[in-house]
Formats: sequence, C-alpha cells, structure tokens
Amino acid sequence: MSTALALSDDQASAFDTVTEMLRGAGIDLDDALLTPPKSSATSVMAITGKAGSGKTLLLSELYKALEAAGVEVVSGDYESRKRKDRRTLAILAPTNKAASVLRFRGVPATTIHRILYTPVYDPEYERIAEWLAGNGDRPEVEGLTDEALDRAHAFYQSNKSIPGALAAAGLRGSDFITGWKRREEPLDIGFIDEASMLDDKQFEDLKDIFPTLLLFGDPAQLAPVNQSGAMVFDKLPEKRVMNLGRIHRQAADNPILDLAHALADPQVDFYRFEKMVEEAASKDERVVWGQRVEVDLMARSPVLVWRNATRIRLINAFRAVYDAPQDRLLEGEPLICDGLELPLKHRKKRLDLEARGLIKGAQVVYLGEGRKPGFSRLHVIGAEDPQVSAASIVKIEKPDEEEPFIPYAARMGATFLHGAAVTIHKAQGSQWETVQVFAPDLYAAARMNRTEAGQPLWKRLAYVAITRAQDRLIWVVRNRLSKPSGPLRVDDLRSVPAAKLTLAAEDPA
Repeated sequence: MSTALALSDDQASAFDTVTEMLRGAGIDLDDALLTPPKSSATSVMAITGKAGSGKTLLLSELYKALEAAGVEVVSGDYESRKRKDRRTLAILAPTNKAASVLRFRGVPATTIHRILYTPVYDPEYERIAEWLAGNGDRPEVEGLTDEALDRAHAFYQSNKSIPGALAAAGLRGSDFITGWKRREEPLDIGFIDEASMLDDKQFEDLKDIFPTLLLFGDPAQLAPVNQSGAMVFDKLPEKRVMNLGRIHRQAADNPILDLAHALADPQVDFYRFEKMVEEAASKDERVVWGQRVEVDLMARSPVLVWRNATRIRLINAFRAVYDAPQDRLLEGEPLICDGLELPLKHRKKRLDLEARGLIKGAQVVYLGEGRKPGFSRLHVIGAEDPQVSAASIVKIEKPDEEEPFIPYAARMGATFLHGAAVTIHKAQGSQWETVQVFAPDLYAAARMNRTEAGQPLWKRLAYVAITRAQDRLIWVVRNRLSKPSGPLRVDDLRSVPAAKLTLAAEDPA
C-alpha cells in the first residue's frame, strides 16, 4: 500500500492490521469500497507506544485513508441527516486541550463529551449547514447576502467547522443552535487518542456508540484514579494490542524526549536523573535548570506538581504577587473546571455547558464578570468555540484551611478551582509550549519509595510531566517564585476569532 511507504516498519504493520479490522467493518481501504458490516459485534484494538513513537502520525494517516474511502468524519459541531449508505468516523480525546493538539496537526478531533451530545439546528440554518457539507443546493436565507454565504463557504473549505462558517457569515450560535440532545444513533468507527486516560465507565459508553474502536495510548503514563494502575487497553487480548517501539522524534535530537525515555532505565535513580537534567540544560536551551518558578508562565501554563499542598501553596503565592484581592478574581486568572453542580431537572443546561467545553479538567481563563450576578465570562482553552458565559462557582483553596474561599458563587453552574498550578494527574492529555515541573515534589515521591504498576511512582510522574512540554522544559529545583513582568492580560484571548455559541437562555458574553 502506498500509504505504508511514508511509515516505519512498525507503523506500517499496525496500519495493515487496522486495515484488516476495518475490512471486517465493511470498509476496504485498499479499494476505497464501503459495504455493510460483516458483524454487529464490537471490535476493539489498541495502538500503544511511548512519546515520540509515531502514534499521532499513524492516527492521521488512518484518518486520511478513511476520508479518501468516503467515510464521513463527524466532528460534533454538525451532523448531516442520516443516509443508509453513510459510514462515519469520529476522532475523540478526553480533554479539550488534547483534542486541540490534534486539530492543530490537521486532524478534526473533538472531545468525548462533545460527540455524546449533538446540536439541534434551527431548520432555516440547517439548510446552510447541509449545503456546506455538500448535501444540498445553495440556499437563499432571509437576512443573509450572497457575500455572507460566500464567506461561510470559503471558511468551511479551509476549516471544516459549521459554527465557524456561520460565524464568518455574521451569525451567532444562538441564531442557529436551539439546544443539545443526547446522541441516539450509534456511529461506526471511533479513534480515541490519549486512551490511557479512559476509565472503565467511559470505555463502556464508547463501546455503546462505536462497534469499531481504535485506542491510541501511552502505557508509560499514569492510569486513571481508582483504576488500580491499569489502563483499559491493558485488559485487551495480546493480539488486539500493537505496540510502536521505534522513537521517531529522536531523530530531531530532542533533549526533552531523551530525558523522558531515560526514565525507563532501572539504573537511573532520582539523583542520577537530576544530574542528567542539569547536564541537558547546560547544552540545550530547550531544557532549563530553574532556580525559581516563573510566575509569568503560570497564567497559561500551570506549574505541574504531585502534592495538593504544593498546588495550593503555589496558587496563593501566584495571587499574592499579582496583588489579587480576596473578594474577586483578576481578569486573566487561570481556572480549572471541577465539574458541574446542577440538579437532575437541569439536564439540558448540563448538556449545554458540557457541549461548550466546560467538562471536568477543562482549562479556562477568567475574562470578567457576566451581566448577571454569579455569571462569569470565560475563555475555554482548546475548545472549538472558546468564548462562553456561564453561572460559576469559583473555589480558591487556602493553605492549612479545610474550607476554600469562594469569591463567586452562583446557586448552581460550573465549578472551578484555581489553575495556576495543577497536579500531574490532571495534566495528562494536555501539552504546552513551555512546562514547569516542580522537582521538590518528585523528590518527595522518590523518598517515599511508592510504586505504580511495577514502576517507581516518581518516574511515572516525571515521565508524564516532562512529555507535556512541546518546546521547552523548566525543571524547577527551588521553592521560589519570580516577580511578574507585567499585569495579567486577556487582550490576546479576546482577539481570537470564535463563533459565539451563547445560548438564548444564558447570559450573553
């Protein structure tokens, strides 16, 4: 197969194995033929490998081959009317940030939550969506000029986003989306990136939706909490798991990946590893031996820690250096969504917020108070449509205090913790250009001699933390905080072009 020419031997072998699995699902990649599935049974396979092994490249090549064969990619922002001959693919990640990393690389990924819920479009604007998707004639819509439709069409050709295209035509989300509903119809194929983060319940939910599932995961990462150190692909039969052993990005002489893979050596203890970090920092500017936490980075790239006590201490130090008042947030302060506090009767509101990207673990920047008491204007990092206004309950934990301080509290809504520092567990699935790792916490884990899945815990923590860095790693060795170079900013976020999907029932952003 010509696709295999661009792949290494282990990637090509995995590609061929997946091709055979898809043939059983009625999709022939060799001849670009789509036929009814041969079986209704759920088929699951996993492609595993450490950072740099080429999992994302393989996922991308499989996506391109499926699209070329005529499989429709379902992105979560709009779904065409069901046809008998339609075959579908959804590419999913557990978090907004992980999905955005794939989208940046040209793969139309969305979150698991977003695919569980489908938007309900106003019939008038559904005609535009069908036309953009290639399933209808160019419509005539009152209030929209030919120039506006041309802008929508041009946007969709390059971005494949229906909400984005309609925003380019001058529409807001509240004009064309009337609500969200739980998915009723199953899809055909699901690609799940960062599958090491899946818990058993999510895995079962995905199997209900997709008769064919392909998991991509890193076995060296941390398993989900309450999973006893096991990942969902650990429970698959051996023949259903393909491991990519070759490290492709090593050819680029990446010192960050060199450090991550050095952790696999049983002879490397914490002291030797820190010496390796110090030596790498002396030779390459992509690794920094940090004598303090750089506070300027914390608003967009949180410090990664192991212990909650460290996280709380760093958050309060961050607020102190910016002279943040006790009774309110400053514009530009980072938040982490900690879930939704909504009663069952408000199920629709829960769907609205989760579909907008406010899922547990979402990284958010505070943009200011909303127009109603208890509402906040927010920028959801990595979300396809990042600007949102939502009822908010913000909790700021204090050192040595059991109860958090709450500067904002609606009666119900999205709950947030401060996000200037996060635990390494919660950082899984995310990447930042620069990552600060708080080394004293990892030293504490090393001294405790704890293990997880047969590996020293500190090594698993260090591996996950280091591989969050795309371009630069700062290994912070002292409990100090720098002074900020200027005030917190949000002007760059407000300038991001985004379709505003504020629902009519919500406070406008």
